[in-house]
Amino acid sequence: MTTHDFHPSRRTVLSGSAALAVAGSGLLGAIPGTAAAAEKTATRQDPTKGTKPMLQGSHVTTKDGVQIYVKQWGPQTGQPVVFSHGWPLTGDAFEDQMMFLAQHGYRTIAHDRRGHGRSSQPGFGNDLDHYADDLAAVTEALDLKNAVHVGHSTGGGEVARYIGRHGVSRVAKAALIGAIPPIMVKTDWNPDGVPMEVFDGIRAGVKADRSQFFKDLALPFYGFNRPGAKVSQGAVDSFWMQGMMGGLLAEYECVKAFSETDQREDLKKMIVPTLVLHGDDDQIVPIATSAKAAVKLLPKGTLKVVAGAPHGLCTTHKDIVNEELLAFLRA
Repeated sequence: MTTHDFHPSRRTVLSGSAALAVAGSGLLGAIPGTAAAAEKTATRQDPTKGTKPMLQGSHVTTKDGVQIYVKQWGPQTGQPVVFSHGWPLTGDAFEDQMMFLAQHGYRTIAHDRRGHGRSSQPGFGNDLDHYADDLAAVTEALDLKNAVHVGHSTGGGEVARYIGRHGVSRVAKAALIGAIPPIMVKTDWNPDGVPMEVFDGIRAGVKADRSQFFKDLALPFYGFNRPGAKVSQGAVDSFWMQGMMGGLLAEYECVKAFSETDQREDLKKMIVPTLVLHGDDDQIVPIATSAKAAVKLLPKGTLKVVAGAPHGLCTTHKDIVNEELLAFLRA
């Protein structure tokens, strides 16, 4: 269900001997009214409110003053392929796909979600509406047209909400990989969903000791807890490092965003060809209530199941994912 803006002090932390940095998601979310008050105050005082998104170096500054870290690989003249990452990771989670497609002539772009990785940690806006608007700011600042949007896990929800809120005028296709839509949590209309107690447990783990929680979570994320699985300590370390680059508040509040957001209407508005790619051994986002349910709501959706693949299939089954994406782009 898993799921950048560097100040000198943060850069020092990331490059020092401990070398793996800071992340998280928040105690303030548990205090009634705190998040809303923070957002209201920050918005009122923000001098950039209402301005056009701007690209400054490796960052896009959004209308509400948040700096979103962006990296681009491949020829600038290539068709844009935009990646939205899962929780609690960063755009680096897509490096295998970015390099592969860049080497095939595509302009690949990835950003770090607000509160995650190298982006700002504003203390507000940790929800899919803001994530979608931030993605829209990136596409506007880079003037992306005919783009293909690829989202993994929470990033898949971000892509769906982006299209739901901003339409498809800049979008050619979309791909949802191990994605959260239409909803993860168990509801009256989603009786086979994941019980709320599971997400409460995730929040408790993040709040109590997120560093250890991320190390533990990496095992089912990549399927390393399965009998006979070959464990990549490097993949576990990378997962932990990316998670620890974010902010505690953002990662805590993002749990609600990726688990409780109803995206049925977003999926119906995805009128472009959409690839739904999911592993049938996904222990994080169950395929039955996500991919198989989502494809029924997508106007032009195609489901492809990767046998034996876990949630982190962009790493463990990167060659399959890369070839599926390339075939989808060329189709």
